[in-house]
Amino acid sequence: MTETSEFTRDSSSLLSEDQFMCSVCLDVITDPVTTPCGHNFCKTCLTQYWDNSLHCLCPLCKETFPKRPELKINTTLREVVDHFKKKKWPDKPDILCDVCTGVKLMAIKSCLDCGVTFCKSHLEPHNNVPKYKKHKLLNPVENVEDYICQKHERPLELFCREDEMCVCQFCTETDHRTHNTVTIEEESGEKRTQLGKTQSEVQQMIQERLKKMEEIKQSVELRKKSTEREIADSIEVFTALVRSIERSQAELLQMMEEKQKAAERQAEGLIKDLEQEITELKRRDSELEQLSHTEDHIHLLQIYPTLNSPPHTKNWTDISIDTEVNVEKVRKVLSQLQEILNKKLSETLNIKLKEAVSTELKRSQQYAVDVTLDPDTAHPRLILSDDVKQVTCGDTKQNLPDNPKRFDCPIVLGKEGFSSGRFYYEVQVKGKTKWDVGVARESVNRKGKITLNPQNGFWTVWLRNENQYKALAGPSVPLTLREKPQTVGVFVDYEEGLVSFYDVGARSHIYSYTGQSFTEKLYPYFSPSTNDGVKNSAPLIISCMCKTE
Repeated sequence: MTETSEFTRDSSSLLSEDQFMCSVCLDVITDPVTTPCGHNFCKTCLTQYWDNSLHCLCPLCKETFPKRPELKINTTLREVVDHFKKKKWPDKPDILCDVCTGVKLMAIKSCLDCGVTFCKSHLEPHNNVPKYKKHKLLNPVENVEDYICQKHERPLELFCREDEMCVCQFCTETDHRTHNTVTIEEESGEKRTQLGKTQSEVQQMIQERLKKMEEIKQSVELRKKSTEREIADSIEVFTALVRSIERSQAELLQMMEEKQKAAERQAEGLIKDLEQEITELKRRDSELEQLSHTEDHIHLLQIYPTLNSPPHTKNWTDISIDTEVNVEKVRKVLSQLQEILNKKLSETLNIKLKEAVSTELKRSQQYAVDVTLDPDTAHPRLILSDDVKQVTCGDTKQNLPDNPKRFDCPIVLGKEGFSSGRFYYEVQVKGKTKWDVGVARESVNRKGKITLNPQNGFWTVWLRNENQYKALAGPSVPLTLREKPQTVGVFVDYEEGLVSFYDVGARSHIYSYTGQSFTEKLYPYFSPSTNDGVKNSAPLIISCMCKTE
C-alpha cells in the first residue's frame, strides 16, 4: 500500500460529510470545482448559480469576481470525495445468477415471466428459443418477485391510476377492468416529469433562500456601515462640543486671570499712594513733635496755620479691593457661553441629521418601483389620466360599474401589490391644500365609513387646511414641518414592518411607522380629496422611476 493511499484511508476516517457539502444543493459535492476564494462546489450547481445571478460571486462568502472564472474539476478533491462516498455508502452487493451452482456468476438480466435472474450463459435460451424471446427482461434486480403480480404471477406491466398501483394484464380484465390503466413506462415518464418539476421547485426554493440569505447579509452589512457612520458622526459632534467647551473655558479662565491681574495692579497703586501719604504724615508728625517743645514762639506762630491745617490725603473709607469673583458677572458669562454652545450644537446636529436623512432617502430610492393607478379601485368621482399616473377629483360621479374593489370615498390604490422585500415611490402634491398618501393592505374595507389607521390596514399621512399635517397612526400624530412638501416619497420594508415618508425636495424625514406586522399584499394608497371649488383641484402625480443622485 502506497503512502498516498494510506494517508487517504486514514484521513477519510477523520472527515465528516459537512466537509464535502456543496452549500448550493446541500449534498455531497459531485464533480468538485474550486473558486478563487478557495471554496468548493458542484460544477453544475455553481454554473447554474452564476447563470441566475447578476454578479459573479462566491455563494458561500459572497466574494465578487470581476471576471467569471473558468471552472475546472478538482481531480484530487474528486478522488477524496469518491473515496469518502465509498466509505460512507458502500456499493450495493453484486447480483448473482439464480441458476448457477457452485461458484455463482454475475447476473446480467432478470426475467419477469420466469421470476429468475440469469448470468450471460444461462440467459442464452431467452436469446435463441422463440417462446423465451417473448419474456419480459430487465436489468438484474435482487427481488424479482416485487416485479411480478402475486395474484396472477404475471409481469407488472401496467399502472392503475384509480388505485395508484402496478398491475398485470390479467388484473385489467378482473379487479381493475373499469379502471384507467396505462403502461408502466408511460406512468413512470409522467412521474419523472412531475419529479422534475418538484425538483425545479425545490431548487427554486433553495435559490430563493440563498437569495434571502444574501439580502439579510447585505442588510446587516448596510446596517453595520450605517452604524459606523452614525458613531463617527456622533464622535465628531461631541468632539466639536468638547472643543467648544474647552475653548470657552479657557476664555473664561483667561478673563478671570486678567481681572485678578487688574486687581493686583490696582492694589499696587493704592499701596504706593498709601506709602507716600504715610511718609508725608510721619514727616508732619515729626515737625509737630519738634514744635511742641520749641522756645521760638515767633517761628511757631508763623508756621502754625500750615501745620495745623489737615494734610492733603485721600478719603480711604470707601476704597477697597474685591476679595471675591463677581458671581453675577460669571453667571452672565456662563449663560452667554451656554447659548453659544446650544446654538453650535443645534446647528451641528441639524447638519448631521439632514445628512443622515439624505443618505437614508438616497438608499430608499434604490428600491423605486413603477407605480400606476388601478381604475377598478377608483371612486366614481376620481378622474385618472390616460397613463394612469395622475388623479384628480371631479364634481360629479362617472357612470362606472360597482365592484368589491371600488371605494365609496375619493380613494384609489396602485395597481401593483407587494408582499415581500422593499419598495419606494414618489407622488407630487404641489398646489394642493389637502391630500392623503401611503399604503393599504389588500383586505381593507372599501365601502361605507372608512377610518384611516394601521388597525384598519392603512398607513398614511395627510394634509388638511393647507398646513395641518398628520400621521394617521390611531390616534393621529400632528406633524410640524419646516417646509411645505412638494413631492412626498414613500418607502416600505415589508419584512422590517417599516413605512417611512420623506419630503423629497427638502430631503427631510416626515414620519415613520415602525414595528408593524404585514401579512397581506400592500398597495400604494392615494386620495386627492375633494376640490373645494378650485382651491384643491391640482392633481396627485406619481413620479416616474426616480434615479438616485
